[in-house]
Amino acid sequence: MVEIGGKPMLWHIMNIYAAGGIKEFIIALGYKGEVIKEYFLNFYALDNDITVDLSDGSVAIQHRNQTDWKVHLIDTGLTSQTGGRFGRLRHLFAEDETFMATYGDGLANIDVAQLRAFHEAHGKQATVTTARPPARFGGVVFEGERVAEFTEKPQVGEGWVNAGYFVLHRRVLDLITDDSTIWEHEPLEQLARSGELMAYRHEGFWQPMDTLREKVMLHEMWESGQAPWKVWK
Repeated sequence: MVEIGGKPMLWHIMNIYAAGGIKEFIIALGYKGEVIKEYFLNFYALDNDITVDLSDGSVAIQHRNQTDWKVHLIDTGLTSQTGGRFGRLRHLFAEDETFMATYGDGLANIDVAQLRAFHEAHGKQATVTTARPPARFGGVVFEGERVAEFTEKPQVGEGWVNAGYFVLHRRVLDLITDDSTIWEHEPLEQLARSGELMAYRHEGFWQPMDTLREKVMLHEMWESGQAPWKVWK
């Protein structure tokens, strides 16, 4: 719920998916889940103009923005690990259903429709989006003791990491034992060993928000009108 440009990180992520045709969401709630519930319970009123008649307390919403999303807010426990939260949602999916999943801390200009098409084409149980990690520090080139060149590099030149945008078949949830299961450990490792995990290489913008510095950077991008992850109109 940390805000970027006056909107929660969650709102930005959901808009990325909505731009790719995903309009129904399941949010796995844990710590401070009540804050997320309050946000969506008040979403319609806060996103539109309202008129309050103080003579009788009636409220009328002046329709300006209408968001055609359906949002399921599901309590998945205060201490559940990433896999445990997936496991607590298994009853919501049909046996042959495929769904998309992500964390709540990374923004990307990912083409969600293209990601889905990639997954459907290879026929495996799971797809993980990979990206090149953004550089946290500027690069320095020396000539003796003199700095010959300094560059604030946008990305490192090698290496791929888990960018957190998944496409998964319902059966992968059978790999989750209990609330203590960490999704990135046994389930993903087992899928990789069995040849059921494919990588979608995202060459574009991807930025996690793990530090205050990254939060400020993303906010400044948004305020400048140069937010690469804004793939929606």
